[in-house]
Amino acid sequence: MVAIMLGSHTSATPTSGANGAKRRFKVKTKEYNRELARLQQELVRLQRWIRHQGLKVVVIFEGRDAAGKGGVIKRITERLNPRVVRVVALGTPSDREKTQWWFQRYVAELPAAGEMVLFDRSWYNRGLVEPVMGFCSEEEYQEFLRSCPEFERMLVRSGIVLIKYWFSVSDSEQERRFQSRINDPVRRWKLSALDLQGRTRWVDFSKAKDILFAHTDIKVAPWFVVNADSKKKARLNCIAHLLEQIPYEPVPWEEVHLPQKQSAIGYVRPPISEQTFVPERY
Repeated sequence: MVAIMLGSHTSATPTSGANGAKRRFKVKTKEYNRELARLQQELVRLQRWIRHQGLKVVVIFEGRDAAGKGGVIKRITERLNPRVVRVVALGTPSDREKTQWWFQRYVAELPAAGEMVLFDRSWYNRGLVEPVMGFCSEEEYQEFLRSCPEFERMLVRSGIVLIKYWFSVSDSEQERRFQSRINDPVRRWKLSALDLQGRTRWVDFSKAKDILFAHTDIKVAPWFVVNADSKKKARLNCIAHLLEQIPYEPVPWEEVHLPQKQSAIGYVRPPISEQTFVPERY
C-alpha cells in the first residue's frame, strides 16, 4: 500500500498557526505535484480493483465551509472513470422530498456493485447545517441522531464500504479563504449566503459537530479527521488514507491490438465547405 512521508517534501520555512505555535513545513509545489500524480495512479488501480471485485464503496466528505472538501474530491476523480466513481452533491430538497424519510434521496444514490460514490456533503446535513440554521425541528434532529448510527450499520451489513472524512479548518484560515473568494471573480460563486450565515455561528457549528461525533463516531464507520489548514497536505493525506482503507491488488490489463481502419474505397466525403467550423481564435 501507499505511504506518504511529508517530512521529506518540505520547504525551508515553517509557518505558524493562529495560536502562534509552529506548524509543520509547507509542501513544495513540485513535490506536491509529483506525489499527487503517484497517488492518482494508485487511485486508478483501486478503481480497477473495485470494478473487478464488484465492491460497493461510499466516501463521505463533511466539514466547515471552505475546508477544502471539493478540492480533494476533484483530485480524487481527476483521473478516474465517472461511470465507476461518481460524485453526489445534492441540492436543497424539493417540497416532495421534504416529506420523505430523511435518508430516502441519499439511498437512491448509493453504489451498485463495482462503483464508488463520493458524497460532497451527505445525510449529515440533518446533523449539522439544518439544526444550526433552524431548517429542521428539534424532534427531527433528535431522531436523526438516533437513527443515523443504525442506518450506517445497516449499510455496512449490506456489504457497503463506508468511509467518513471530516475536514477541520481553523477560524483564521476559513476567514482567509472566504476573503479570497470575495475578491476572485472565478470563485465568487463558491461563497453563498448560507456560508456567510454559518460564519456568524462558528461556535454553534462546533457544538453541533461535537454532538454529532458523540453519536455517529461508531466502530463500523468511524470519523476520520483531516487537518485541512493546508490544502495541499490535506489532499495528499486524505487520498493516501483512502487508499489504505480498501486492500487492493493490481488487476492486469488485457492485451490490446489496434485493429486496421475500415477501407474507404467507394466512400466520397461531402465538400468541407458545407460544414460549420468553430472559429480558430487560438
